[in-house]
Amino acid sequence: MTSRRQSVSALSALLLALSAAPALAETAAPAAAPNGVSLELNTLEPRGQNCAVNMVFGTGDDAYQSFKLDLVFFGTDGAIRKRLAVDAAPLRARKTSVKAFEISGLACDAIGSVLVNDVLDCRTGAGAVADCIDRVETKSRLPVALMR
Repeated sequence: MTSRRQSVSALSALLLALSAAPALAETAAPAAAPNGVSLELNTLEPRGQNCAVNMVFGTGDDAYQSFKLDLVFFGTDGAIRKRLAVDAAPLRARKTSVKAFEISGLACDAIGSVLVNDVLDCRTGAGAVADCIDRVETKSRLPVALMR
């Protein structure tokens, strides 16, 4: 009888662990294509009249020595509010990392969406990458959309 109880306990523990797996997967960074970069808009934190932005980056097989984004911030009314160049490099291969930056003069609650307009500079160990924007996949954890 003890052996049967141990088996039932072990099975219960396994089922509990498996049921938690989808929740854990949801907190991981989005998967990048083999040579791509995933970008996730993770949090917007108010800092007075400014907004601190936290983005999660995930890379595939390539490391990026340069990865400079052209980001456009739209207001909740759809009008362009800010445009920033953000250097996210370096990005290591097969690595999830968080990059933070602050937008001065724009409150977080005024942001309706964010556009990755282009990748201004993109270099791997093999050199400059043409059409790097095509390697970018976007996701947002917020009601604020991150689009490409």
